[in-house]
Amino acid sequence: MAFLDGAPWQGNISLSGWHPGGAGDAPVVEPATGEELARTGRASVENAGEASEVARAAQRAWAELPFTERAAVLRRAGQLFLDNADELSGWIVRESGGIGPKAGLEIHIAAEECFEAASLASHPTGQVLRSEMPRLSFSRRVPAGVVGVIAPFNFPLILSIRSVAPALALGNAVILKPDPRTVVSGGVILARVFEEAGLPQGLLSVLPGGADVGEAIVVDPLVRVIAFTGSTAAGRSVGALGAQHLKRVHLELGGNSALIVMADVDLEKAVSVGAFGSFMHQGQICMTTGRHIVDASIAKEYAALLAEHANHLPVGDPKSGQVALGPLIDAKQRDRVHSMVTDTVDAGATLLAGGTFEELFYRPTVLTDVPMTSRAYAEEVFGPVAPIVSYESLEDAVAMASASPYGLSLGILAGDGLRALELASRIPTGAIHINDQTVGDEAVIPFGGVGSSGNGSRMGGLSNLDAYTETQWVTAQSEMPEYPF
Repeated sequence: MAFLDGAPWQGNISLSGWHPGGAGDAPVVEPATGEELARTGRASVENAGEASEVARAAQRAWAELPFTERAAVLRRAGQLFLDNADELSGWIVRESGGIGPKAGLEIHIAAEECFEAASLASHPTGQVLRSEMPRLSFSRRVPAGVVGVIAPFNFPLILSIRSVAPALALGNAVILKPDPRTVVSGGVILARVFEEAGLPQGLLSVLPGGADVGEAIVVDPLVRVIAFTGSTAAGRSVGALGAQHLKRVHLELGGNSALIVMADVDLEKAVSVGAFGSFMHQGQICMTTGRHIVDASIAKEYAALLAEHANHLPVGDPKSGQVALGPLIDAKQRDRVHSMVTDTVDAGATLLAGGTFEELFYRPTVLTDVPMTSRAYAEEVFGPVAPIVSYESLEDAVAMASASPYGLSLGILAGDGLRALELASRIPTGAIHINDQTVGDEAVIPFGGVGSSGNGSRMGGLSNLDAYTETQWVTAQSEMPEYPF
């Protein structure tokens, strides 16, 4: 029997012990073919309130368990991802349009997120503090309570589990709203894994739904923390709404990451690195290399070689295993990408490769002579598009890389890595990769961006301790003091 055969396909709330009436069901569609793979329930706004009540009822007992029991559930969950990797990877390939290695990466990181989260459960909970008074004074971390997680479609498993796993490990209950386009990869898989791992009922609810369900989670008074990953525009709305309701909101948003290519690079290697940064998963990654800022002395040759790479990359159905790029997630996204490319060409850019599509399959695209005010350079494309501009001096490169409202990731390719690191310190960004492209993630790192890319490193590594717990101050003394009242 397949691992997901027991998954709650029709329930709007997963792993909560009951399945209330919701907003009907909807198809799970494969973007490469348009085929309906399954049907899953859809949550209603009312389900958010019902889920938060269930979560609150279950959370206290979970938090009071010995940390070893919570850690054991997380370790079992991590192993289940690995044990069922082939089946789960197949769903990620078909539902999200990613190629096999991308799906394998999601499974690997999902397992690591669980293993790392298990270690958080035994992390020291506080500090002994000094006090002017003759008393014991200490701080301690306590679970936030109910955590709302809103995740996107592009890396649906990773971008759900990276918040779900640490929140659970630290004694919280979680309400997860996956993107409606990737309900299985971003929701059902997690529900099934944690069910099999022995997570008690009520601690993980999965609410597939639209923006109205997400809003209901954000405003629910029982949900104390929101972890949101998505576009900058949506993140602004979530942040504003959360502030109105005095919620702690962790925002990991869009990007338009720069790759600076210095003149002393090995050009063939640099082009390969740049191609991966822009075309991995069809460019549908927040950290995608969105701007290639290349030394003027090599810019023309770099552009020609990058176009050659793009022209040779196979695009097609990722199930075949013979392609480098799969489909974009849907027609709306494809049309947005194409309009940005055509607008940029109309603004004066030269199209060296790509700029065409069949169905949802968009060819990897290279643009040169790109005006820095054009859409494909100034905005987040979220498609397989590599705009190239040139610089005359390193001062120019710093200014160009910094001249963006986004600040998620930065790559610098150079023969002298230390020189590149010195240069990077002058550019505002959440992550720096010397002699690598801009896409990278590990379960052990703090992750997040600055500016329009989010409100700092709020997720990953030890940042999870701050993200999903509250800090209490506690004092104790043997006798009550005397007051002059």
